[in-house]
Amino acid sequence: MQKHSKLPHMDAIGHYQFLTFRTNESVDDYVSKILSEQNIKSSIRQYKIDTYLDNSKNGAYLDDETLEYLHTFLKSLDNDLYELISFVIMPNHVHLLFKQINTLTDTMRIIKSKSAREINRVLKKNGKFWASEYYDKVIRDEEHFIKVYDYIKNNAPKAGLSLDGRFYSKYESD
Repeated sequence: MQKHSKLPHMDAIGHYQFLTFRTNESVDDYVSKILSEQNIKSSIRQYKIDTYLDNSKNGAYLDDETLEYLHTFLKSLDNDLYELISFVIMPNHVHLLFKQINTLTDTMRIIKSKSAREINRVLKKNGKFWASEYYDKVIRDEEHFIKVYDYIKNNAPKAGLSLDGRFYSKYESD
């Protein structure tokens, strides 16, 4: 795999954030190549990666028992780690929309470390489960919020997956 520079992260406590993080094994040569492209807008880079991951089987462990666990776990952090708005759990990555109440570093450390231990236990695996990097974008305004919310809600159906167990929204019944 090619080496790529770390993505810059923007803490914006009290503001809405859109986060994407992936399983470690989903970051293959194609994803690494896109991440290393210097002359590409970050939103286009993320769109290319998400489109690829929606159809990739690499690192696709988030189904069945692991899906159920992660769904419950992400909801359990509401009001302690963040104010949760919605999420979708795809087979190899997760999209989250929340209001930030802790630093992104602490938020991601807690989400990744606790969930990795449990998911590895369920899968009878060990080692690194989540990729080190994650994508974050501060929500600029109501139009951006709606666009991101709709993206999260429509991500699983766009990839041919049911929303059942994959999608959560504080605005819609679970």
